[in-house]
Amino acid sequence: MTRSMQGQRVGVSRRDFVKVGATISGGTMLGLGLHRAVHASGSDVIKVGMIGCGGRCSGAAAEALATGPDVRLVAMTDVFESKVQAALQNLKKLFPDKVVVDQDHCFTGLDGYKKVIEASDVVLIACASKYHPFYSEEAIKAGKHVFVEKPHGIDPVGVRRMQAACDLAKEKGLSIVSGLQSRFDVGWQECMKRIHDGIIGDIVAVQAMFLRGPYQVMTRKPGQSEVEFQYWNWYHFCWLSGDDVPQSLVHNMDRVTWALKEEMPEWCFGLGGRSASYGEGLGDMYDHQTVVYEYKSGARVYAMCRTQSGCYGNSSDIIMGTKGTCYLGEKRIVGETNWQYEGPKNNPYLSEQQALFDSIRKGQPINSGYHMAQSTMVTVLGQLAVYTGQAMRFDEVAKMDFQYRPTVEEARLDMEPPTVPDATGNYPLPKPGISSLEWIAGPRRT
Repeated sequence: MTRSMQGQRVGVSRRDFVKVGATISGGTMLGLGLHRAVHASGSDVIKVGMIGCGGRCSGAAAEALATGPDVRLVAMTDVFESKVQAALQNLKKLFPDKVVVDQDHCFTGLDGYKKVIEASDVVLIACASKYHPFYSEEAIKAGKHVFVEKPHGIDPVGVRRMQAACDLAKEKGLSIVSGLQSRFDVGWQECMKRIHDGIIGDIVAVQAMFLRGPYQVMTRKPGQSEVEFQYWNWYHFCWLSGDDVPQSLVHNMDRVTWALKEEMPEWCFGLGGRSASYGEGLGDMYDHQTVVYEYKSGARVYAMCRTQSGCYGNSSDIIMGTKGTCYLGEKRIVGETNWQYEGPKNNPYLSEQQALFDSIRKGQPINSGYHMAQSTMVTVLGQLAVYTGQAMRFDEVAKMDFQYRPTVEEARLDMEPPTVPDATGNYPLPKPGISSLEWIAGPRRT
């Protein structure tokens, strides 16, 4: 079986976030040592709003509420009313005294974000990934702190927008924290210290894998329009999710980038397609992809992801150097010097929220901007290389005007769908070596 299913949540799943209750009841909130401060609302209560009410944002909200007795959830929004109400009821069961959202602060549609931002000190953003940069930008412009899930953009335009939002947060003295939780794992921090100190020598190769079954498939509800269905099932539509290199491999590539001291690849090539996953519920994502990245330092990274049922699963990173190898998931190094991490364990998902809320309490902003944007851009580069079948350079892709259509500003629930299924219920897919970037951007028509 797999060496390590790293990257899975410890104690809290954003797809099954109710499990956080066991963690919290086990003492997460004890001895937090709060630093009192007056927040944007003029009180010592930190008001939190959710943009997105699926499992990811619900999990982030549960973790945020666990960081101290001064946190309250006050507003929520999602495209769909049913998701808002389900998340509200589930969170109330866990935090009956901290969830103070009345029905007047439950919003739906594509513009509910405005009211959530207005009502909150901290905005938690975890929704269709296309919107992550835009909502982050809007919250920071309004003077609010931000937690935003990965990926931090699904195309070059979106990633640059996210970087600009992070720069603005720094100017305004606001915190913005990324959902790339690996950098908050204390065991991985110790691994990286040793890698950076040269214990494995110069890095020459990395194997990075995220192999699993498909994301949850949301079946079409009676009466849903095609566009509503695509928002409902957004993980499986590239114009909303960016496909699986940004969605999944971004975790692996963030750790790889960390190990390489933030070095960006010079270029990459990739291959992928769909061989086993068919039907309307699976949208227009590929189900297997591999990207090979090359770096000026001489390192080469072999990164692969798969979303097929009934197959071998593995989420791991193996970092190979001239003096040894780090099995990152196991927090183990073998080679000229052998080492095994045996220190304390932490839940990085909780730790990232603790860091965010403590930064607000202390008045000492933190900003994940550089690594969250750069690691995401690495995966956007890889995804476009897979789709086109071409070798692509990082510096060129990072400057591209490519973005999936419609833009955030153009998108409406009553618009023409960006992609439509054929008579078999399957959506058109990019054809490497054939499809142009213009066709890939959409709208996609056969």
